[in-house]
Amino acid sequence: MNIKSISRNVGLALLVSALFMFLSLAVSIIYGMDSAFTPLLISFVITLLVGAFPFIFVKKASAMTLKDGFLTIVLSWILSFIFGMLPYVLWGGEFTLVNAWFESVSGYTATGSTILTDIEALPKSLLFWRSSTHYIGGLGVVVFLLLVLPGASPYRHKLTTMEMSSLSKEGYRYKSSKTVTIIASVYLGFTVTSCLALWAAGMPFFDAINHAFSLAATGGFSTRNASVGAFDSDVINVIFMFFMTVCAMHFGLIYAAFATRSLKPMNNTVVKYYIGSIIVCSVIVMFSLMTRGGYQDWKEAAMDSFFTVISYMSTAGFAICDNSMWPWLACLVLVFVSFQCGCSGSTTGGIKIDRILITFKAVGHELKHRLHPSEVSHVRMSGQHLSDSSVMSVLMYIVTYVFLVILSIFLVMLCGESAADAVSGVIASIGSVGPGLGELGSMDCYAAQSSMAKLIYAFDMFLGRVEIYPVLIVVSMMFRRNS
Repeated sequence: MNIKSISRNVGLALLVSALFMFLSLAVSIIYGMDSAFTPLLISFVITLLVGAFPFIFVKKASAMTLKDGFLTIVLSWILSFIFGMLPYVLWGGEFTLVNAWFESVSGYTATGSTILTDIEALPKSLLFWRSSTHYIGGLGVVVFLLLVLPGASPYRHKLTTMEMSSLSKEGYRYKSSKTVTIIASVYLGFTVTSCLALWAAGMPFFDAINHAFSLAATGGFSTRNASVGAFDSDVINVIFMFFMTVCAMHFGLIYAAFATRSLKPMNNTVVKYYIGSIIVCSVIVMFSLMTRGGYQDWKEAAMDSFFTVISYMSTAGFAICDNSMWPWLACLVLVFVSFQCGCSGSTTGGIKIDRILITFKAVGHELKHRLHPSEVSHVRMSGQHLSDSSVMSVLMYIVTYVFLVILSIFLVMLCGESAADAVSGVIASIGSVGPGLGELGSMDCYAAQSSMAKLIYAFDMFLGRVEIYPVLIVVSMMFRRNS
């Protein structure tokens, strides 16, 4: 294990958090040195010193193994969670130690679940820090690290390879250094354009920049208790729906569309299935609301259904209505999209549409093979053959994902939570969706959940954000070392 390379790279990741803490301090000064100034100042100094420590006292190391890479990724996330919770703990209020940990993990993993019952009671600078954790985590703690590493660094290619899933990489036909630049360019583009669009639509600039951070990260933290519904504007709702939809697409395809000035890169099976899923699921929810949900106006039903489905599928988690009393059919659709979520290569969580589509095709291929055993055929995706090993890896990921969901539900129920809360909370957490259903719905929070349940939800958020395997690999490495 190369402690030197790990510590220097993890330190660099912490310096990213320190930078945004400094920006939050500036916000505090702009708004008259609000009550979060001192907590943010202390947090900034501590994070800066710890992050800078390896660069002062640890010499450079040239070699980096596969194990070092996975440890760097996992430790970068965990330490970001720990130092990210400092401003909350030091400020106080509703932030107990467990609540601060939950909020920090939810922020960095771009999940958007919250324990806050009164978001608007937070000072502006703390709200900005809360949104900043989304922004850091949405792009990825390690991707931020890669942006400042030299292009020829021996760490860069290995970390790029490990931070991105195999599904994500298939949409990039560039070198690793170019891939990181593409991701950052699209991410920044989404942030700037969504902020300007919301500001032009009448949203105050402070709210616009905070929501732009959350939109780009498909996170869901809002500056208002009623989320997007607080602005009561159809124009703002449509802007959110547009950006939630595109932010959940593969960044490589979006970059290619702009680079070629053509929508041809979007003409593939995954995007078609993604858009089709949004339309079909939203229409089902709309009819469910009109027939069983007590809605009287088709326009209102359409707006609420499309916004909510897109919000859950993109894992953005924003809300314009309370879905806690929605009919069962509508809730089942939301559970399905919370499992499926958006495309690989985006900031979304969940199983990913790509894997779901490959599974459907694999089942169809198996049925065809049983009907025609002598026929030679392959699973195809967007005109390309998928190897048996690629299909198997997808199926194994889904099996692992479902197993962890079931195990987490069981553990949450052991903590005394109801079956409905356990199922809803776990699926929303591991899928990075944020809001669940019922008492954990779009206008509610996780404050009433037990401390142990919150810790389980937080661990699920982490698993979902790093796509499970890096955490399992590091845990496996620890057990092998102790055995």
